[in-house]
Amino acid sequence: MKENARKTLIAPSILSADFGALAEGVRLAESMGGDLVHLDVMDGSFVPPITFGDKAVRDLRPVTRLPFDVHLMIQMPENHVDDFCAAGADYLTIHFEATTHVHAVLSSIRERGGRPGIALVPSTPAEALTEVLPLVDMVLVMTVSPGFGGQDLIPRCLQKVRSFRRMREERGLAYLIEVDGGINRSTAGAALEAGADVMVAGSALFGAKDPAAEVAFLRRPW
Repeated sequence: MKENARKTLIAPSILSADFGALAEGVRLAESMGGDLVHLDVMDGSFVPPITFGDKAVRDLRPVTRLPFDVHLMIQMPENHVDDFCAAGADYLTIHFEATTHVHAVLSSIRERGGRPGIALVPSTPAEALTEVLPLVDMVLVMTVSPGFGGQDLIPRCLQKVRSFRRMREERGLAYLIEVDGGINRSTAGAALEAGADVMVAGSALFGAKDPAAEVAFLRRPW
């Protein structure tokens, strides 16, 4: 498939939804035209906030047919792979910085029927993932420091998106490149130009008067 023929996928992040009505947030993610539902799991250690665990994923799974894009911002994710895969995670993304045994954790996700993903914070270079790229279905480039919604995209991070696109082409791999952080009408074009396949958006969608119009805008050809 040619690069310019790739479909842009939008993953509404329920981190920006009303936590008192998460099921409604998931339904809204679907009705606005999202392709995946992005669920940020935070443990209060790898990142300061605490959000929710595998039970929330399990309880939300019947609410929608959309794939669940579960982003584990937690230390020692190897201790939780079984639970999140069983709960209904489709893509299960761990952080390169959160475990010593990255290869083993990614392999265990695949063995349990999940689609493994690897994420990196803004300070981690793209080259750090060279050895594990053949093992993943998704590479998540954090374009803000993880943990809080509503931050501005760090433009320099888009160079990593370009690097992952180049490595994918050179090595004949097929992983999706996802960007998360500060995605909105002002930044989506630059993210797509750099090579993003999947864009995570939270406050830009859940805070909009017409979320469907925002999804359509982000997905349009640039």
